[in-house]
This record gives sequence, structure tokens and C-alpha cells, in this order.
Amino acid sequence: MHIQSHYNQGFTLIELMVTISIAAILLGIAIPSFTSTITSNRLTTNANELVTALNLARSEAIKRGQHVVVKKTGPNWENGWQVFVDIDRSTTAKENVLDTGTDIELRAYAALPASYTLRGNTNFVNFISYKPDGRSNNIGSFALCDGGNITGAKLIIVNAVGRIRQGTDADHDGIPEKEDGTEISGCTTGF
Repeated sequence: MHIQSHYNQGFTLIELMVTISIAAILLGIAIPSFTSTITSNRLTTNANELVTALNLARSEAIKRGQHVVVKKTGPNWENGWQVFVDIDRSTTAKENVLDTGTDIELRAYAALPASYTLRGNTNFVNFISYKPDGRSNNIGSFALCDGGNITGAKLIIVNAVGRIRQGTDADHDGIPEKEDGTEISGCTTGF
């Protein structure tokens, strides 16, 4: 004789609805966390692109024994920048300007996504150059923000000997501090 089971295999409609409701609640909680993580990672990636360009310029200046320049390619740094060996510095007008006949372009960087701003402070409005000994032409910093939002911004600092580092957020409020310990005050000017 064959005994039939009284239990069906599968889920009831109520069990399925409860499972879907729990999944929806968990997704509703998790998605905002993922959004901030993605935004932070994108800012970090773009900040690392500038740091890479600055480190390339510094190392090439030392290696080649020539001035190497990182210069913005548009009205603002977020429009892209280029790294080149500035061989022809015979006149003031030829300094820190890419002359395709004599200078050597090492790398060109594309524009950042539309919502990003990348600005140099008053010392790095248009360019930063490195001397053959690795020192930069000036000290200063760059601020990178998403949509003008200062919270979560990245600060790239160039010190007196030309070394690059990212600003820290010592008080964990999402706004990086400058060399003097004060927080940046904006993403486009006066930081």
C-alpha cells in the first residue's frame, strides 16, 4: 500500500508575501548606505587620478632633470589636465605652456563627470610645475567635490618639497582639514 503525504511541498501565499516584505524592508535600509559608499568611492577614484598625475610629474622632473608641468586643459581643473615636460622655457611666455614643437606631452587626463568640481587654491589656479630636484613651484591644495557638496570632499595637498598627500578628516564630520588644521570652507573658491 502506498501512503500519501498530507503536506504539500512549496510555499503558501502568506509565506511568500512575508518573505517579499522582509526583503523590501532590508533593501530600503541598505540602498542609502550603498549610495553614499558609491559616491565616496567615485570621489576617491577621481582624487587618486590627480594624485597620480602629480606624482608622475614629480618623478619625471627628477628622472629627466627638466621642469614638468601639470596644467588644466579647460577653464577649470575638472575639464581635464595634461602632464608635459616643459623643455622650452626660453621666455616667460613659453614657461608652463605646452609647445608641441619642443615640449613632450606625457599624459592627458579626461574631464571629470559633470557634477564634480576640482579647483586649485590661489597657488594652483592654472598649473603646478615641478623643478628638476622634485620641488613644486608653490605649496597649495586642490579641492574635489561632488555637486558642490563640501561634505565628503577630498583635499589634495602639495607641501613645500613637492610631496602630495590627501587631507585628513580628524573630527570625522566629512569635511577635510587643510595644513593649518582648519576645514575647507567651499568647493569652488576660498578653500
